[in-house]
Amino acid sequence: MNVHVRDWSAFVTPGEAGDAHMDLAVEGVHCAACMRRIESGLGGLAGVSAARLNLTTHRLAIDWRENEIDAGRIVGALEGMGFKAHPFDPAAARSRDGEEGRALLRCLAVAGFAAMNVMLLSISVWSGNVTDITPETRDFFHWISALIALPAVAYAGRPFFKSAFRAVAARSLNMDVPISIGVTLALMLSLLQTIQHAEHAYFDSAIMLLFFLLIGRFLDQNMRRQTRSFAENIAALRAETATKILSDGSLRDVPLSKVDPGDLVLVRAGERVSVDGVVEEGTSEIDQSLVTGETALAAVGRGAQVFAGTLNASGPLKIRVTAAANGTLLDEVNRLLETASQVKSRYVRLADRAASLYAPLVHGAAALAFLGWWLLAGLGWQPSLVIAISVLIITCPCALGLAIPAVQVVASGLLFKKGVLLNSGDALERLATVDTIVFDKTGTLTLPEPDLANRDAIAEDDLALAGRMAQASRHPLAAALVRATGSLSPVVSAREIAGLGVEAEISGAMVRLGSASFCGAEPDAVEAALADHPAASVIVLRHGERPPVLFLVEQRLRDDAASVVANLARAGYAIEILSGDREAAVGEVARALGIATFAAGLDPRGKIARLDALKAQGRTVLMVGDGLNDAPALASAHVSISPVTAVHLSQAAADAVFLGDKLGAVGSALSIARRARAVMHQNLWLAAGYNMIAVPFAVAGFVTPLLAALAMSGSSIVVTANALRLRWRAES
Repeated sequence: MNVHVRDWSAFVTPGEAGDAHMDLAVEGVHCAACMRRIESGLGGLAGVSAARLNLTTHRLAIDWRENEIDAGRIVGALEGMGFKAHPFDPAAARSRDGEEGRALLRCLAVAGFAAMNVMLLSISVWSGNVTDITPETRDFFHWISALIALPAVAYAGRPFFKSAFRAVAARSLNMDVPISIGVTLALMLSLLQTIQHAEHAYFDSAIMLLFFLLIGRFLDQNMRRQTRSFAENIAALRAETATKILSDGSLRDVPLSKVDPGDLVLVRAGERVSVDGVVEEGTSEIDQSLVTGETALAAVGRGAQVFAGTLNASGPLKIRVTAAANGTLLDEVNRLLETASQVKSRYVRLADRAASLYAPLVHGAAALAFLGWWLLAGLGWQPSLVIAISVLIITCPCALGLAIPAVQVVASGLLFKKGVLLNSGDALERLATVDTIVFDKTGTLTLPEPDLANRDAIAEDDLALAGRMAQASRHPLAAALVRATGSLSPVVSAREIAGLGVEAEISGAMVRLGSASFCGAEPDAVEAALADHPAASVIVLRHGERPPVLFLVEQRLRDDAASVVANLARAGYAIEILSGDREAAVGEVARALGIATFAAGLDPRGKIARLDALKAQGRTVLMVGDGLNDAPALASAHVSISPVTAVHLSQAAADAVFLGDKLGAVGSALSIARRARAVMHQNLWLAAGYNMIAVPFAVAGFVTPLLAALAMSGSSIVVTANALRLRWRAES
């Protein structure tokens, strides 16, 4: 017989120096123990450099060295652990997720219906046992309970039984194993006691345990689905094709893979922009809330930068492509989101480890309780088995396994809604401990692009002429003038004189735009203009013999910078500015924001020295910066955040990235991190407290299987609901 062999090479992404990467969708992953088993199992294979499983999407990212192992052996090892794997397809994953949710709901409905009926019969038996129920009636009720419970458990327990069977077949344990053993033993013992006409049976315990566990699992699945939908919303913004303008002027719809940087594409009104690029022709309004966080439409014209995923609201635009299939801002956001959803905090790793060690302890405790009561205490084997079943059920570490991942999932979703993407596993915990915040100035407290500061003092004619002249220059200050004036038609005859400015003859008069000396502006006039804006740069317009007009271009503070800094100061954070800019410019920003401590003219070493000094004082510092020179300081700080407009190196060095122009994301990240840490601590204490109280009672024989089922299921629901409280508070 031929052996079926699958060729995985089509799904492998080759990397540098013989490295390879592949994303797989893994079936049968339900808990932290499954995740740990997969990651540690694959991580132990020779040649595998990294294996990261996303519990939310069930997406496994694997990196390996091709000369040491191949994709087929990795997938084989995964199947050897009891997990089926397929190439990751977001659409298929969505479909499987929906089917899993519907199956859980059906199981929950069956378990709930059966639990209600069995409990009615059980209450009759309990009350009858202390009054006047006859043995025949009690046996009849027990048999009716068995007829309801046995098929209901067989159907509703499938999610747990399948998972436990796969784990045992792979010679490992997960949290579903003690659940399955406990339920099966309870049913078998109940059936035996019904046959023996005993007073007690435990069909109600088995079905109630499944009912409450299914509630917890359904809540968990629903929580992860909602978090995953954030990422899907981002991915849905990507267009698959672009309308390419060919050299002969004809239009052709092509896949993005056929669009290269430098090509010209057409984006019609109402279409989503498919590429990153610069507007070559046309004017329109763009919904670029993805980039700026601002929901108001932004006017764009020639020279404006547009990004893939934004929506063209009004006029057609011809766009010169800078990035198409790969390397767009949307790709970067997706990469950050994927990284954020896969990172694991120190608390998560701790909970994973504890949960994996817990399963053998659970089985050991149940076995010892059975043997102790039967052989040492002289209790019958059936009552001893009832105690062992109670111990098995009540010690199941579901609450511990959910305590931290549930908070991590909810907090990541809240951060994303606030425009913050985590880049580091323990960034959430480190953000929660911050007491000092250090801001870079340019591009962080201020917007990355300079703006015109004295627009109101300039006549419209001069503004329009300066904008047209500025289009002839590539100088950053000229670009700022073009943006400020919205100019669309350049002065065709203008020529640039290197280091001075541009000049052109218009209607017989010489027009110049450039430095003060080039345009004949008096130094006293320049100094007077700079009195109110000492950090500004001056551009002068000279039209014939008319008096020169001075344009002041400076970095503009982010709209919410003042309120955010004030709120952070009120919250008790110490705030500083560390900048490489001139002291006058830094001092003006510090005064405007009410920040008393600042340092200017710093190189990367100077910034790191100040961070080290703060660290030596026992401060825990959050560094917020965006420039290339900020990357060493971002990596050196206790925790760091960059805007998404930062250079790639700074983004890579930062622990988190925020989207849009609003600095408020920094305050939101700190607030959510603190609340998440508090809930993590609460959940750990709840899980630990539950076990410290419940286990001794169960081992001592004071807990029936029904009470154990109620207690264990209740603890799981409590920690999940406590995690969801973060979201409910945020929404309220």
